[in-house]
Amino acid sequence: MRTGRPRAPPGKIEPVRFLLWVTVNALALAVATWLLPGITLTAGTSGQRLLSLLVVAVVFGLVNAIVRPVVMLLSLPFIILTLGLLVLVINACLLLLTSWLSQGLGLGFHVDGFWTALLGGIVVAIATWVLELVVGDR
Repeated sequence: MRTGRPRAPPGKIEPVRFLLWVTVNALALAVATWLLPGITLTAGTSGQRLLSLLVVAVVFGLVNAIVRPVVMLLSLPFIILTLGLLVLVINACLLLLTSWLSQGLGLGFHVDGFWTALLGGIVVAIATWVLELVVGDR
């Protein structure tokens, strides 16, 4: 049984939880942009880059919330067959999709190819895991 503060009902997002989620995604994407030369964020000033990164984080979150469950379900037999390694490829493809959508929205976020996306997916997953450990489930 879970104790503590009750969660919001299904379909309703708590504003603080949403902002925390966007911030964690933005920080994870920033780490990937900082570590990998093939992931770039081209915006003018620091403020524009921050705003662009926050919007890219929302796009990345929406891609993960909408597309990822469908892809994971459809590829489940292959995920089991590859002992989970296909999940890395799926993460890379979702990062490439985020890059493509961001380019279409004029956000200046670009991932330069599949191998960069594969490494970027790993970096984002690790950074998100570490940040969620620090932030916790609030």
